[in-house]
Formats: sequence, structure tokens, C-alpha cells
Amino acid sequence: MSLAITLIGGPTALIEIDGFRLLTDPTFDQPGSYQLPHVTLEKLVGPALGADTIGEVDAVLLSHDQHSDNLDHGGRDFLKRAPRVLTTEAGAKRLGAHAEGLMPWVTTQLTKAGKTLTITATPARHGPAGIEPLSGDVIGFVLQRGDGAPVYVSGDTVFYDGVAEVARRFRASVVLPFAGAAQTRGPFHLTMDTNDTVETARVFPEALIVPVHTDGWAHFRQNAQDLRKTFDALGFGARLKLLEPGARTVIEV
Repeated sequence: MSLAITLIGGPTALIEIDGFRLLTDPTFDQPGSYQLPHVTLEKLVGPALGADTIGEVDAVLLSHDQHSDNLDHGGRDFLKRAPRVLTTEAGAKRLGAHAEGLMPWVTTQLTKAGKTLTITATPARHGPAGIEPLSGDVIGFVLQRGDGAPVYVSGDTVFYDGVAEVARRFRASVVLPFAGAAQTRGPFHLTMDTNDTVETARVFPEALIVPVHTDGWAHFRQNAQDLRKTFDALGFGARLKLLEPGARTVIEV
């Protein structure tokens, strides 16, 4: 299976897997502020690549639509030209058009040039237990091509039993955790911190860990270098692959 990942910034990455091109949570705005109902988010760094340089994609994997650090103005414009947008059921209702809502464990398929890619929606929890009425629905995705080893994109989630269940069902070879320890209006994290990312690596013992959503926003409390220090200190730094923004990185799987 061929796999290449290009980190564009924040949660946005172009995943090229056996000829299929998928974009996660599109964010293409330049730095600025976003006023949400209960908090203001500040973007600090613009995208490494502009939306006009991405080229055609086969689908957008949108973990959720309600937060600007996962879907900003430029990202919404990008959705208009994507042939398929896979997201939560609630998000699909809000976005309309060609957005497709998926519940956790529901599968769909992409077909191209005689090949098929199976995409399974996975559970996610955007913070501690009980956060759902505030944070809204979120999903992750598992990508699987034929007999190839799965690739897991966590979406905005902390480590909890839903992530552990993904590990029980899929022996992923590559995991893209949404790390960065996002924190807004409470003393708790809304995405994985270093401890959560270590736990994710533990339950996916055969996977290369390729974090995204680690840099570029003021409400991220940890970054990619914090992950590097943690993984190195624990003796399994070789399992962590940090991406250089804008650089197409081939992953051996």
C-alpha cells in the first residue's frame, strides 16, 4: 500500500493512499480570530499550502463542522468543490449540499480506477465525559484498501474507551491523532495531550504515530515538540513521525 501525507496546518492534511486523495478538516484562512458562541479562537499561523495548490481530492474527511479550527472560511469554500464530504450526521444537516453524515461504525466506499477504499466512521469524544452538549458530535475515520493495513484518523477526541474500541477492531499501521491539548474555557483538554497520545500508541502497538492538530492556534496547550520529548523520554521515539508543514512525506507501510 502506498501512503503519503502532506501536513497543511492544524488539523488539515492531504492523505494520498493507493491513488485516492483525501483531505482532513480543511482550514485555509490566514491568521485571525473567530468568535464562537462561548469562546474566541485565534489562529496564529497560516496554511503551508493554499487551497488552490491542493489539486483535486476524492473526498473531504470532516470530523466536525462547528469549530473554526477544524473548518474555517477557506475550508468551507473548499467543500464546495469537493466531490464528497464525509462528516457527522448533524454536520451534514447543517452543511447540506453533498455532505454525507455517518454514525460511528458506519462504512462507505470510494471507487477509482478499479480500486476501492473503504472508510469507516469511528467514535470520538471532544473532551471529558459529559462534554457532548457543549462540544457537539465528532467522528474519526478508518481508511482501508483491500487487504492493506488500516490508517486511523482520530478526529478531535481525547483518549477514551471509544478510541480503545477502534484499536480492538482495527490493527492500524498508521495513526493520525489530533493532539495539541486544545483548551478553551475550562481546565480540561478537548483533544489529545501527550499522555493521551502515548495511550493511543499503546493500544495501537504496531502503528506509526503521525500527529496533526498540534500547532497554529492559541488554544493549543502542547505542540509537536512536546510529543517528541515525551516519546523520546519513554524510549519509543522511533514510533513518532513529525511532519514538516507543506512537505509531502511518504510513509512506509
